[in-house]
Amino acid sequence: MDEDRDDAKKDGQEPENVLDLKELCRVWGPFEADVIKSFLESNGISCLVRGRMAPFVYPMTVDGLAEFMIFVREADLETARELLASRPAPEDPGGTGGAE
Repeated sequence: MDEDRDDAKKDGQEPENVLDLKELCRVWGPFEADVIKSFLESNGISCLVRGRMAPFVYPMTVDGLAEFMIFVREADLETARELLASRPAPEDPGGTGGAE
């Protein structure tokens, strides 16, 4: 697999699997991004999280500084959307939050 990447780089092209990433969603904070990433990966969908490091230095949210974007392969995009839509919200009786 690495040989394919090296060959693509030599030809001046990006490897095909790098170019097909699509944005799935945006969340506010690294913890929510990690939960979504773990959820997707436990369902067999690889993803990439991109975010800004400023929230770790300055613990506040100003103008998107705590924004994290989650990307998946284009082939997995629809499945990932369905999975996110089907997961229970923390406030739902089936969710993990709000349990008493």
